[in-house]
Amino acid sequence: MSAAGGLISFAAYSNLTTMANQLLKGKKGIISGALNNMSIAWKVAERAHEEGAEIVLTNAPIAMRMGEINGLAAAIGNAPIIPADATNEQDIENLFARSMEHFGGKVDFVLHSIGMSPNVRKGKHYTNLNYEWYKQTLDVSAMSLHKMLATAYRLDAIQDWGSVVALTYIAAQRIFPDYNDMADAKSLLESISRSFGYHYGAAKKVRINTISQSPTVTTAGSGVKGFDGFINYSNAMSPLGNADALACADYCIALFSDLTRYVTMQNLFHDGGFSSTGVTQEVVEKFAGKD
Repeated sequence: MSAAGGLISFAAYSNLTTMANQLLKGKKGIISGALNNMSIAWKVAERAHEEGAEIVLTNAPIAMRMGEINGLAAAIGNAPIIPADATNEQDIENLFARSMEHFGGKVDFVLHSIGMSPNVRKGKHYTNLNYEWYKQTLDVSAMSLHKMLATAYRLDAIQDWGSVVALTYIAAQRIFPDYNDMADAKSLLESISRSFGYHYGAAKKVRINTISQSPTVTTAGSGVKGFDGFINYSNAMSPLGNADALACADYCIALFSDLTRYVTMQNLFHDGGFSSTGVTQEVVEKFAGKD
């Protein structure tokens, strides 16, 4: 609401969300998964920098060759880039060790924005998966979070009251046929965040949450069969419309900040209301044959 009691305009809201308030001043974090400027992780890195944080960027070596991460690093204060295969425990240990060396101490936040399914890429139907690829999906998209957390826990690499956020999707709870084995991976990811959230919280007050984001136009998301039709449906089913990558980045910043110190072990829906909507009038009218 405005001071006069009226609804704030979307333009005014957009201006507010792009204003830096130094919510992360003095904080240091690791952001994984920034491939190009379509990536949510890319937007998170930019917003974290705007809010005063120091950043280390990381991605798998092959993804780094495909992406544009050097340009992002230069734009956010010449942030160091530390290559790491998130399925490789030695790489992860090197990532945390070098990050702490760079920062001169522990990190305050970590973003896990990692996901990949060879079965989706190769067009394999869920009822006829290649199981070696299935294992790879689970390892890259979910077990990698466990490996990162286990390594950070062992090295005591995250500050007390630090924050870890992983990106997920509602296909972990509901069937979206073309999301394929990634749905299973997201279910595992969310379970890991709860389980590790308990242990890390009890030991070091580190909080761990997942954000269940709207379908978002990214390089990875666009690879899902029927994505364009699906994103339009989701938008029609969401009272506020789909949340975009920048809005998701803002939510991540809030979870990294001290404003959410007692939020942990939660799967937080950031989807314009999609997850709580049975049907919208727009969808009813479409099926009733009305324009």
